[in-house]
Amino acid sequence: MGDNSQVTTTPRAPKPDPVLMAASDDARQALTAAVDPAEVGAHEGAVVEGERVVTHLFTSTSRGYVGWQWAVTLARAPRQKVVTVDEIVLLPGQGALTAPPWVPWKDRVDKGDLGPGDLVPVSADDPRLVPGYLTGDEALDARTAREVREVTRELGLGRERVLSVEGRDEAATRWFDGENGPDSPIAQAAPARCLTCGFMVRLSGALATAFGVCANASSPSDGQVVSYDHGCGAHSDVRLPEQSKHQPAAATPAHDTLTSDAWIDAAVEIIAT
Repeated sequence: MGDNSQVTTTPRAPKPDPVLMAASDDARQALTAAVDPAEVGAHEGAVVEGERVVTHLFTSTSRGYVGWQWAVTLARAPRQKVVTVDEIVLLPGQGALTAPPWVPWKDRVDKGDLGPGDLVPVSADDPRLVPGYLTGDEALDARTAREVREVTRELGLGRERVLSVEGRDEAATRWFDGENGPDSPIAQAAPARCLTCGFMVRLSGALATAFGVCANASSPSDGQVVSYDHGCGAHSDVRLPEQSKHQPAAATPAHDTLTSDAWIDAAVEIIAT
């Protein structure tokens, strides 16, 4: 029997082209022709980009781009000695000050940032939602999705979209890892868990297997979703110690100076005189 095993090979890295590697002067000349020569510093090396493609790097001396590098990409055709300039760009180095990655506004808004009248849009292809008649995460094209909305609205079948499996898993993970989950400090010190608390109101649906809502006004989680493994000091089974329920009666004074008969007699005598 022959060997049917497949042999995988790793692509070899392109070899440095000697003509392009030595063309740093050509790269500098092209760069200083495109930008102010005062903004070009020392040559920092060359990077092989591909077969007969090399990028030469130069320090940027511009005050506004400290740590950046000018990158001049050179190439040459097979069996040709003429060097061609492909592009000139300014790129950030390892220590360069760069802007943070762009985050859309709707992803930057925290739930605590919303006020009266503020709106957070939900995209039509949000993976957390699916059409109301589905229980999975089947994708619909734009025309079908529009028809589903029209029929759902006309027949009153309920909500147009509901949580997908991905949406439920994301919510469960967020709740479980949050302040109302089992790993928060208040839960670790609790005398019992929410599952056994009389103030815990059960949810319905798939999330009901692990979460409920706290209905105890004395709890910091009142009105919030809590995991069954969560807990706090306001558990319904917490009781006052028996000795603290009854206050001891006031002790009788050994010598009552306020209601003494001698004091009253003396006061009457003073008034009479």
